Amino acid sequence: MSAAIIGSTGLVGSYILSTCLAETSPWTKIYTISRRQPKSAGPKLSAVVESDTTKWSAALSGISPAPEVVFSALGTTRAQAGGIAQQWKIDHDLNVELVKAAKAAGVKDFVFISSAGIRGALSGRVPYSKMKQGVEDAVQGAGFDHAVVLRPGLIMGDREVPHGGGPMMNSAVRTLGRWFGQGWQDSLGQEAEVIARAAVAAARLVKEGKAPGKYWVLEAADIVRLGRTEWKE
Repeated sequence: MSAAIIGSTGLVGSYILSTCLAETSPWTKIYTISRRQPKSAGPKLSAVVESDTTKWSAALSGISPAPEVVFSALGTTRAQAGGIAQQWKIDHDLNVELVKAAKAAGVKDFVFISSAGIRGALSGRVPYSKMKQGVEDAVQGAGFDHAVVLRPGLIMGDREVPHGGGPMMNSAVRTLGRWFGQGWQDSLGQEAEVIARAAVAAARLVKEGKAPGKYWVLEAADIVRLGRTEWKE
């Protein structure tokens, strides 16, 4: 099986990459497209390093033969991007371009790391939610054989560049977990490695013909189940 990973240098994407590169992994060829070299390496990996993100769609289209599945864990923050308009170009526009490029190239399946709560009553007024909604809609409407969307809560883990109140939120959720049990923590946030494993497990189930449908949404409980409870190397 072959896969391409977008966002492979980020917190979740880096775990998707290392999981796919593991010796016991069924993935035989892994491609990445990123601004900088991924930390993980191995004989299965073919990394495209391109600082100009406007060339990423062409880079994805140029992979031959086309990967069977594309994972996108691509995302940034308003602060890192330099404003909401610049964040929109990455989180929404670039992701949508890559969805279209993947479909045109003949990719069969697409897995997107989205976010919890983006379909709530007030989410239509929140720019971040609108970005994620737009990408989810593009993934669902592209016509892939299978499309998988993961909606994790707080993504927990140590980032190279901490997000605003991220460390404080991580600590708060873990404290709640200690006080009230793991279930509380799992409902609020999931470890980045667990999210990544859930994404890989879902893609594997798709290949085994075990997906519940052509469009599969994994909420927090599904992520914990696939990425931790039922995870097998």
